[in-house]
Amino acid sequence: MKIYTKTGDKGTSSLYNGERRAKDDEVFEALGSTDELTSHIGLSIAYLEEMPWGDSLIEKLSKVQCLLQEIGSNIATPRESSNERKLSKTDFDAKYVVEMEGWIDELDAELPRLTQFILPSGGKASASLHVARTVCRRAERRVQPVARDNICDTSVAIYLNRLSDFLFNAARWSAHKQGKKEYIYKRPK
Repeated sequence: MKIYTKTGDKGTSSLYNGERRAKDDEVFEALGSTDELTSHIGLSIAYLEEMPWGDSLIEKLSKVQCLLQEIGSNIATPRESSNERKLSKTDFDAKYVVEMEGWIDELDAELPRLTQFILPSGGKASASLHVARTVCRRAERRVQPVARDNICDTSVAIYLNRLSDFLFNAARWSAHKQGKKEYIYKRPK
């Protein structure tokens, strides 16, 4: 099977339900942002693999990558125009939001209290997680109109909101574990 199909050469692409839309449609903007996010998380995993303490975080991030694939399926299956079979295969369960909140709390319990605004820093793993966090925020902004229009489940938007918080704590946790300095914002003189 070839990687190219030529079906998108005229500027449209197909959703899971067979509907074709322009490649710059809000659905494809949301899909592209979540795809970019999983790539950045993959880079963070590559940095964490070099750390003797990284396994537990890698396990969580790998699950996140799989869930981002599930999120993509949900976004690519408009809730109002897809059949029940496709909808049931692509539901995004809110239980993952609750799980994410638990992960955030776990990391938070191991971190020093945050009293100042920190800048993305703290070593390569930490800095790459901060990049992933900012890409996640963009993905959340791209998903919001799609969720508002009932194209995807609202649980998708909520999950991305929690994921950015998790990535923030993961970046801080990584810096802390590695003994790297987190740079603090100071008003320029």
